[in-house]
Amino acid sequence: MAAPGSLRDRWLGWRNRLVASPRFQRWAAGFPLTRRIARKNTRALFDLCAGFVYAQVLTACVRLDLFRILTDGPLTLDALARRLDLPVENTRCLLRAAASLDLVRALPGERFGLADLGAALTGNPGIAAMVEHHALLYADLADPVTLLRGSAGPTRLARYWPYAAGETADAASVAPYGGLMGASQALIADDVLDACDLSRSRHLMDVGGGEGAFLEAVAARHAALRLTLFDLPAVADRARDRLAQRGLPDRIACRGGSFHDGLPVGADTITLIRIVHDHDDGPALALLRAAHAALPPGGTLILAEPMAGTPDAEPVGDAYFGFYLLAMGSGRPRRAEELHALLREAGFTASRERSTRRPLLTRLIVAQKEAH
Repeated sequence: MAAPGSLRDRWLGWRNRLVASPRFQRWAAGFPLTRRIARKNTRALFDLCAGFVYAQVLTACVRLDLFRILTDGPLTLDALARRLDLPVENTRCLLRAAASLDLVRALPGERFGLADLGAALTGNPGIAAMVEHHALLYADLADPVTLLRGSAGPTRLARYWPYAAGETADAASVAPYGGLMGASQALIADDVLDACDLSRSRHLMDVGGGEGAFLEAVAARHAALRLTLFDLPAVADRARDRLAQRGLPDRIACRGGSFHDGLPVGADTITLIRIVHDHDDGPALALLRAAHAALPPGGTLILAEPMAGTPDAEPVGDAYFGFYLLAMGSGRPRRAEELHALLREAGFTASRERSTRRPLLTRLIVAQKEAH
């Protein structure tokens, strides 16, 4: 790293003053060799300023069920206005906005059909659930400086995720987030299972397993694998009921408790799917130590979650999850090397990352307990 006051620092200071100059900006926007860069930077800056509006366009599309309505094929503006129960001009405003964001496609004759992003959303109900959920996050981020200073008081997200504030979770408090957590886990379950080898596992325990979405995917792939779900008692009760409705009451055992009191023993593989980043360093280390203690010699821990510093996805791990967890009041996104360090401190002798199909959504680390 360059020392303060170094040549590199002075050059960066000069460059920043130059780029900040309105005169230079006008010149760069017109000069052939810099015109494309200037226009790209102008667009990027405007997108940052207008991002909230883009998100609200998506929210409106989700709440009006626009993507499902267009699933069977394009419709005219007038037909969509009737289906959405909106004035024609407001429908046109929404559809043009959605088309500019590649959610829908404008066709001749004032018809509109699904674009690739809108079509992808219809196949991922978890994304629509997150879009609706973001209303809480937007409210908590209305004054981001107050949030950063720690003087915002109880946030909506902290109340939504009661365990984040250390509150006892009962049936009423876990009901809202159970479905959302399940949709989130289902979104990445296949990516996780594609990246790890469970052929040598005999008994897998998913810690913080929510209502069982991940283990349901495991059960579909590994018929002989014994499965246990562990979560807070109220969550485990809901999982038991949901899995019974899915025809899996005897396939997945559900156990309630807190990792602070230790984890059940017997599993040779433990999974933590989007769990560690919900906890501050102290509780996260305690969780990993509990997993280490519960595993037999040679046992395997599989940790999967979005990570900070992910190449080509830095805004996801560092900006989105950084501020989401800040508003939640617990946890932080960690870089892979930070997680490896926590695993070593927890007692795991070896850990390595396995490639996933969509590292933007989740990356995966496999750790081993030393075999005696």
